Amino acid sequence: MVRIRVLVVDDHRIFAESLAAALAAEPDVDVSAAGSGPAALRSMERAVAEGRRFDVLLVDSELGGNVPGARPAVPVQEGNAEGLVDGISLVAGVRSGHPHVRTVVLAEKDDPRRAALALQAGASGWVAKDCSLSRLLTVIRGVLRDETHLPPALLTGVLRELTAARKHRTESERLVESLTPREREVLRCMVAGLGRKAVAERLFLSPHTVRTHMQNVLGKLGVHSTLAAVALARRAGVGPVDLGHGGRITVEESSSA
Repeated sequence: MVRIRVLVVDDHRIFAESLAAALAAEPDVDVSAAGSGPAALRSMERAVAEGRRFDVLLVDSELGGNVPGARPAVPVQEGNAEGLVDGISLVAGVRSGHPHVRTVVLAEKDDPRRAALALQAGASGWVAKDCSLSRLLTVIRGVLRDETHLPPALLTGVLRELTAARKHRTESERLVESLTPREREVLRCMVAGLGRKAVAERLFLSPHTVRTHMQNVLGKLGVHSTLAAVALARRAGVGPVDLGHGGRITVEESSSA
């Protein structure tokens, strides 16, 4: 018998333990539980090291009590100040670090926007926490066959959200493409959270020049704040500059910085 290894990730201990116990009663399911994103990652790494990796993660959509709304998912290794990682961020981190693992989001309520974010992050399903055990098992087995599972009532709303997100991403990409190479590097520094002085030191520019570049970035992107510029950059797929490298960033461009 092929056994399915499931990890339940929920910071509500009673719910997590109850769900794990119910799943463990199935003859073909091995189940463990974790109470946070970092704990889940440690469990996954341990399982990989022992040659018994997980197949499916069941992740609380509001893990850590942190609902990020429109903000991009944070790197799953970072979490917030308390070391917590929200559910959507965990899904994204698992997709990146453990692409063979399927994730299913467990939700208190149907939310098309959150469900769309989960699918964009790499989730294979969205299931109500109060669904029947048989329904949950159907979803678990289905995602292992590369199926995507959504409640029928959510389908129209999720498709609308995904269509809107695609449109916003296309527009954001167009705006980012209007930047010069130097301005794109400045934007990447902004995404990394660097202030004007730090950007100046990193790019070997004067603070005044960096200020001008930042103003040009905001103007071309059509936004009025660094936070809005970073959000738009994230939508366009612009990542942060590598803070692990202390050398100068070389940018090829036709005009001087």
